[in-house]
Amino acid sequence: MKRLLTMIMGVLLFAPLGVKAAEIGDIVNALKQADPAEITKFFDSFVDIKLPNKDEVKNVSKNQASITLKDFYTEQGINGFELSSKREMGGTGYLVGKLKTDSRTFNVTIMVKTKGSTTTILSVRIN
Repeated sequence: MKRLLTMIMGVLLFAPLGVKAAEIGDIVNALKQADPAEITKFFDSFVDIKLPNKDEVKNVSKNQASITLKDFYTEQGINGFELSSKREMGGTGYLVGKLKTDSRTFNVTIMVKTKGSTTTILSVRIN
């Protein structure tokens, strides 16, 4: 009986992580495919965004942040992504990696948060 109870508790505790892990996997896949339209589907209603040689802009609408990211991908010729690190602290997750072009790479840090059963991107920092 104790064993059964332990198994049920384990399933209940870790079930939400499967949904979150799947969505984080979807975000990573969109980054690897260099598809800004797919990446921006995960944006929260308002996003903080920092691009190279530009000041960080906070609380940008999802629509404006989408346009900004798409323009950056087009201007720089982003064609891939390599995940370096993935970690979680208190319900907030961080993806760290490198955006690739044919001639250079950009460091990127993405902060995600799970709200209910949906994981959204809160900030994108590209250096």
